[in-house]
Amino acid sequence: MDFRRQLRRWFGRYEIIDPRPIAAEAPYTFYLPSENELLAVAPGDLVKLTFRSVPESSEWDAERMWVIVTAADGSRLTGRLDNHPSDMPQFKAGDRVSFDRGHIIDIDWSEDRVTPPPPAPTQHWYWDRCFVDDQILDGRFKVEFLYREEPDPPQEGDAYPDSGWRFRCDTRTLTDEEYDNPNFSYIAIGKVLNEDDSWLHLINAPVGSAFQRNWETGEFASVAMPHSE
Repeated sequence: MDFRRQLRRWFGRYEIIDPRPIAAEAPYTFYLPSENELLAVAPGDLVKLTFRSVPESSEWDAERMWVIVTAADGSRLTGRLDNHPSDMPQFKAGDRVSFDRGHIIDIDWSEDRVTPPPPAPTQHWYWDRCFVDDQILDGRFKVEFLYREEPDPPQEGDAYPDSGWRFRCDTRTLTDEEYDNPNFSYIAIGKVLNEDDSWLHLINAPVGSAFQRNWETGEFASVAMPHSE
């Protein structure tokens, strides 16, 4: 065991990350239990929390692990860690954990519950892939032009299919070089929505659809599909 890890074993601690600011910044890719679900969590249920090592781990920024709830007192819950941390020598399975209901990112309801858990709200998943200008993903520009072509065939190892959607950013201030040589990513469509969801109402448009933003009104109008080269 290296010296730094030994120091963390002796003197380290951990903190539990509040997931709500993360969910607020990424509402289309980071989902949290509903308020009704959080209020229903009781002893015997399994809940998932996000832990960060202090001092920080050299392997992971944070670890998501399950905790068995053993006691509840209003908004505060107590439990026992039900996982073996990957790189948190100061923390081990069975250790006591105290946390807020708002720290919970997932719930596995106990089969022995006296009352059934509340129904989970319907969630829309946006993991299908798309091609998008990087200037949209990093928040520099909004979507100006989008179209949907025939999706690319799946490749070996693809976890999610291509949606066929393609996005170009606001081109009004781009140089000719930037316009002709865009940097783009193949990524979950929810990542685009996290930065600009003004086009969400168009997401179910069929293959062959194309839309251009009118910058005076902010609305999208149907236009012709681009010619393939």
